[in-house]
Amino acid sequence: MAKVQKVFKAGIKKEKGYLYFIDKQGDISRAAMVRGGKKGKK
Repeated sequence: MAKVQKVFKAGIKKEKGYLYFIDKQGDISRAAMVRGGKKGKK
């Protein structure tokens, strides 16, 4: 598993349901987290 190291405190407020990451340009980006949906009844 990768070792996590905090490099910089950006001061952003994280919203529930989003995944925050550093993109290829070095900017902080977010993506909506996808959760497994409930299977429908047959």
